[in-house]
Amino acid sequence: MEPVGDTVVKPSHAEAFAALMEPGNGDPGYISMRRLLLYRKALSNKLVRQKWELNGNGYVAFHDYIRQLKRLQNSQNSQPASPTSTQAALDSGPWAAYERGSWSSSRGGSMSESGAQEIPSEPGYSFVGMHCVFDECKASVNIVKFGHMSSDLLAYGASNGLITVCSVPQILHRMTGHTKEVTDIDWSSNNQYLSSSSLDKSVRVWDVQKGMCLRVIYGTAPQLCIRFHPVNNNILIVGNGNKEITVFNFSTGRLIHKLALDSNVTALDVDHSGAILFAGDARGTVHSVTIKMHHGNFVMRSTHRSSLKGLMHKSATTTIQFRTFSRLAAGPVLLAATQDGLLRFFSVALQIEGYLSLKCSLQLPPRARNIRASFCPLLSLQKGEFIVSGHEDSNVYFYDFTRPRHPCVNKLQGHAVPVVGVSWNHGENLLASSDCEGLVIVWKRAKIAGR
Repeated sequence: MEPVGDTVVKPSHAEAFAALMEPGNGDPGYISMRRLLLYRKALSNKLVRQKWELNGNGYVAFHDYIRQLKRLQNSQNSQPASPTSTQAALDSGPWAAYERGSWSSSRGGSMSESGAQEIPSEPGYSFVGMHCVFDECKASVNIVKFGHMSSDLLAYGASNGLITVCSVPQILHRMTGHTKEVTDIDWSSNNQYLSSSSLDKSVRVWDVQKGMCLRVIYGTAPQLCIRFHPVNNNILIVGNGNKEITVFNFSTGRLIHKLALDSNVTALDVDHSGAILFAGDARGTVHSVTIKMHHGNFVMRSTHRSSLKGLMHKSATTTIQFRTFSRLAAGPVLLAATQDGLLRFFSVALQIEGYLSLKCSLQLPPRARNIRASFCPLLSLQKGEFIVSGHEDSNVYFYDFTRPRHPCVNKLQGHAVPVVGVSWNHGENLLASSDCEGLVIVWKRAKIAGR
């Protein structure tokens, strides 16, 4: 007998479950095979429940524990541990040592962004080196972004108006049309189209497969940020230098709605349902905007906003990024970065029209450029909340919001000038970074043993 929770499961119970509802007149071979498979399934489900009950730890941490437990067993030449001894090992054996080691290695030591002192690396964000390098662009690459649900489709826009589309490590298209700096790009949900905004006051939509421009929409002010609507890719949402959020029909090029704010709209993102838009402006204020279709008309309404209270100098928002789940907030969250080096982490109440609650923030050195940041892949439910950002000192830094005193956990060195853009691919094994001289580096993340 083996305990599972508050009950006791006997092997005979699994056999009884397998024989239950057995066909009356059937082939003996079929019946015996059916009993065997159902018996194994019952045991497998029981073991799965036991694995997920190990101190409430997650899948990744459990695999790390199993790897260390096997090493211990091999060194002692012992038999596999029983469930009772396994639980004891969790409380006092290599599992406890693993947890203590992971916390001490990441928290210990003095950290500085300049690199003068050693920065202890977070194992989950270790990299084996450069996967590939794109150096054909001779102007600053301001924005870099991987495609949706894609591990190798990459696009980046430069200050000379050039947009490059790659299937890493190969360049597919170099698309020209913008006459001034590209400020933002966004992929459609199926990666068939790429939209771009520019200081030349135009918005363009590109056919990715053909590498040609399908639609040009001209405005009256610089176009600063752009997003496809996640549910209806026929809708483009654009923030401009005229203190407006404008909505266009991609097929016709017509303006279908606009919303006025208090300052230039410099960053945008939309939640997964397309019902709430988050906008950052030139004063560092983050706006929550509800999106509704009313009698066939597109309607936007500003519902909440979070401003930089108490700051004499208002700083422009460089990044707005929505995430559907965070361990720290136990729900959807929003990352907001401003040019003065402030990183803010908001909890989002989608049921209250995107109400924002500031959970924590990090103050980094001020930036002279629009340097972007991004959420990092979620390692497990036990570790911190990590983000990655470029820096003026030419490094790529990884920060943990849960360590305000020593937030930096790792850095990548390879650029020679300030790094302004970062983006993860869908598989979360590649990180792209771009700098002010047009260099784009795709970093390959190290595989963690036991995964």
